[in-house]
Amino acid sequence: MSIVLLRIMLALLATSVITPKSTDEQTPDDELQAAMDWACGNGADCSKIQMNQPCYYPNTTRDHASYAFNSYFQKFKNKGGSCYFKGAAVITELDPSHNPCRYEFIP
Repeated sequence: MSIVLLRIMLALLATSVITPKSTDEQTPDDELQAAMDWACGNGADCSKIQMNQPCYYPNTTRDHASYAFNSYFQKFKNKGGSCYFKGAAVITELDPSHNPCRYEFIP
C-alpha cells in the first residue's frame, strides 16, 4: 500500500461511504466522544474541529472524531502510535477530506 494513500478515519465513516452498516455495528457516540477526548488531550491537533474552523462542519461526533483520530495517528504513526481507539477507527486508503476541511497527511 502506498504511504501517500494511507489515511485514517472512523470505521463507520469509511464503511458508510463504501458499504453502509446497520446502526447495531456502529460505534456509539459516547464511545467516540471518549476516544476523541483522549486523542485531543494526548497530542492530536483538534483546533480545526472547533466552531468557526474549517472542519467544524459537519458538526457530528463521528466527523469530529474522524478528524481527531487522523490528527493523532499522523503525529504518532512513525513513533509507534496506533489508530485503534478501542475499535472505533481503522486505517483506510479513502481520503475523508472535504471542502474546506483537509485532513493532514505526514509521510
